[in-house]
Amino acid sequence: MSKQTNARRAQREASPADQTRAALVHAALKLFGRQGFDGTSTREIAAEAKANIGSIAYHFGSKEGLRAAAADFIVETIQGIAGQALGAAQAAPSNPEAARAQLFAALERMAAFVVATPEAGEIVQFVLRELSHPTAALDRIYAGVFEPMHRRLCQIWEQATGEPAESEATKLTMFTVIGQVIYFRIGREAVMRRMGWREIGNKEAGKVVAVVSDNLRAMLTARDAAARKKGKS
Repeated sequence: MSKQTNARRAQREASPADQTRAALVHAALKLFGRQGFDGTSTREIAAEAKANIGSIAYHFGSKEGLRAAAADFIVETIQGIAGQALGAAQAAPSNPEAARAQLFAALERMAAFVVATPEAGEIVQFVLRELSHPTAALDRIYAGVFEPMHRRLCQIWEQATGEPAESEATKLTMFTVIGQVIYFRIGREAVMRRMGWREIGNKEAGKVVAVVSDNLRAMLTARDAAARKKGKS
């Protein structure tokens, strides 16, 4: 059974209150990302969600509570996507080859989601606004996604290369790996124009995945060459 079928079934089985809550969170995520928190009224959110304006106070207490719920939705979504590929810190890969395979799997999963899915666009817009003007919502996203995901990638990198997970170089390397994927979302319009693409769907995302995977492979190859050279000296 496909994920879309499961999602539709879950939506049908949810109570009307749960459906309203989910619609409000999605509307807030979309509008806060596009217009900013201060530039979005609760009336606009309710209209986008096709809900009564009073339901915002009922479910979230306030507009600020709705922003926190949108942040929690982002955390839950990204954790679900990244969790399987990254695994838990306690379940370390058995050898460097396994660690490298896990890096490629994580990169492929992340790129496929970030580059191709419409949902990722709304998430990235929301997060970019939070990064520009940090609030408590960014604290939730950082604690739930940024810090643990980046730390886990650094741990896998150490297992793959032997370079210390908490070194400055490893941290910057992982930011570089993540950043090249994110660019294809934030620079989406420029990429499509330069590539002559009408859209970035699964086919185009597959081409992006191939390139970023090649980049990761080149980084690992460079580490191997440096290690061999050091071993001979």
